[in-house]
Amino acid sequence: MDFTMILPILIGVGILFVVLKLLALPMKLIIKLVINGIVGGVLIFIINLIGANFAFAINLNWITALIVGILGVPGVVIVAILQFVM
Repeated sequence: MDFTMILPILIGVGILFVVLKLLALPMKLIIKLVINGIVGGVLIFIINLIGANFAFAINLNWITALIVGILGVPGVVIVAILQFVM
């Protein structure tokens, strides 16, 4: 291998490294949103199970799913408070 073959390989590896670094941030954000959504969904399910004894339930629609998916546990608290007040 001579220098003319090594240089394009090094440039390709460098470009690949930069692209993967740029894609890592959105992947972390997606994973965080998925985890928040799962935890929030489980909490809403538990609140609905316990709340069935007290005639309290949180309706699961796209708005509550969006709030819980983005905010996680604080989103569940906000939705529960709003459901209790209204």
